Amino acid sequence: MALASQLLEILACPDDKGPLYYVEDEQRLYNPRLHRSYRIDDDIPVMLIDEATNVDDAEHERIMALVAEQELAPTFEQ
Repeated sequence: MALASQLLEILACPDDKGPLYYVEDEQRLYNPRLHRSYRIDDDIPVMLIDEATNVDDAEHERIMALVAEQELAPTFEQ
C-alpha cells in the first residue's frame, strides 16, 4: 500500500528538514543530500535519525537513477 499523498506533502528529513524521495517499490524515503534512507514499516515511515541507513556512493547513484527513471518528485519543493 502506498503512503497517502497528504502525508508525503509534509514529510521532511528530521535531520536537515529538507524534502525526501518516496521510493515506493523499496518502501523507503531517501534524502539525497545526506545519502540517508528511512525505511517504511507497515505503511509507517520510521523517521528516526538513529534508525536511518547511510548509503554509499554506488547505492546513492542507484537510487537517484530510480528517481530519474520513475520521475519521482520530492515530498515538497524548497
